[in-house]
Amino acid sequence: MIRHRLYLLAVALLAATALVVVGCGGDDDDSGSSGSGKSAADTSVSGTVSLVGVWTADEQKSFQAVLDGFKKKYPKVTVKYNPAGDNVPTVLGTAVEGGNPPDLATIAQPGLIAEFQAKKALKPLDFAKDNIAKNYSPDFQKLGTIDGHVYSIVFKGANKSTIWFNVPAFENAGVEPPATFDDLIKDAATVKASGVPAYSIAGADGWTLTDLFENIYLRQAGPEKYDQLATHKIKWTDPSVVEALETMAKILGDTDNIVGGKSGALETDFPKSVENVFTDPAKAAMVIEGDFVPGVVADKTDLKAKTGYDVFPFPTMGDGGSAVVGGGDSLVMFKDTPASRALLTYLTSPEGAEIWVKRGGFSSPNKSVPESAYPDEVTRTTATAIAAADTFRFDMSDLAPAAFGGTPGQGEWKILQDFLSDPSDAQGTAQKLEAAAAKAFK
Repeated sequence: MIRHRLYLLAVALLAATALVVVGCGGDDDDSGSSGSGKSAADTSVSGTVSLVGVWTADEQKSFQAVLDGFKKKYPKVTVKYNPAGDNVPTVLGTAVEGGNPPDLATIAQPGLIAEFQAKKALKPLDFAKDNIAKNYSPDFQKLGTIDGHVYSIVFKGANKSTIWFNVPAFENAGVEPPATFDDLIKDAATVKASGVPAYSIAGADGWTLTDLFENIYLRQAGPEKYDQLATHKIKWTDPSVVEALETMAKILGDTDNIVGGKSGALETDFPKSVENVFTDPAKAAMVIEGDFVPGVVADKTDLKAKTGYDVFPFPTMGDGGSAVVGGGDSLVMFKDTPASRALLTYLTSPEGAEIWVKRGGFSSPNKSVPESAYPDEVTRTTATAIAAADTFRFDMSDLAPAAFGGTPGQGEWKILQDFLSDPSDAQGTAQKLEAAAAKAFK
């Protein structure tokens, strides 16, 4: 299930939904972990763990396989899982206000995690600090740290620094996946000359434009500036923002090289932008979006991985190393019990992550998960980039107040849509972004 999860600044206090109990018993062929090895059962820990999570449908089935693996290791611990989907902020907000939160939860918005921590609703995960340090890069550790204590860790990641392309379109144009941004622009011109627009842009969905800006900004301005802009410690009129917008205009301003032109792009939603590339013959050669792209057209395309479509990392800029902008579902703890500690420790181990990795549809930030666990080459390429990146930064728009970074028709989404319509005024666009950010960050 593909989602662009929005940061909800205010959690609505609605009636709490009933818990859906999913038992952890039974055998599952996927519950073993070939790379990390099966460990002996631990009967020293017992109890019940309640967990509210974002995963439903097929994702819930895969998480159940993970819980089955946990049950084999801790047979005296029972997990009660409530699959709340995108309603997690509401469910948790209601539970916290009522004084009855679950033991653990998964949250997609770092801002919401910080909000719960400020209310002293969360328990620190310092007991798992060594385990987390062993299995996660410094950037992921930093993401979950508040006031010197670990309060969250990403279990399921998403790599938004990928570009998907139509293999026959590239072959017909005689181009290879570019390694640098300058080469991307040159190759796009070559693709256009071959008779196919290079880009498919989902301008109707403003979040795709924020993702493009963030990938450019992280590589061009660097991680320190990225962090400052994400927290509004520097203004959106900073020269680094203007420069990134000017670079972004090299793509958005190449009107004849966008399928449908500017007006067509503004009417194209994300699924349609993917369909334009994942078809034969291609309507466009590339779509710039995350590792979840193929899932959008899984039942609508006959193209096969590697021969019909493929992927390459968002190109480098300047002297910076590999960088990934991404999202993810983070584990947090509301109640500190031996059973809760056991489950959280298991989920942050390669053994727990590998079960879902082998089933597909999962990118693990856990660097100890072996590459061989991923089911195919394309998934392996996008997923392992998260754990291996020199620099990882969370989606900036998801870190911002929703009024600026996550609401259709206003803030960053609307301003960047206007920039797509007319990408000639980077300075003026930066001023509009700063005016909206200053209002939202008050």
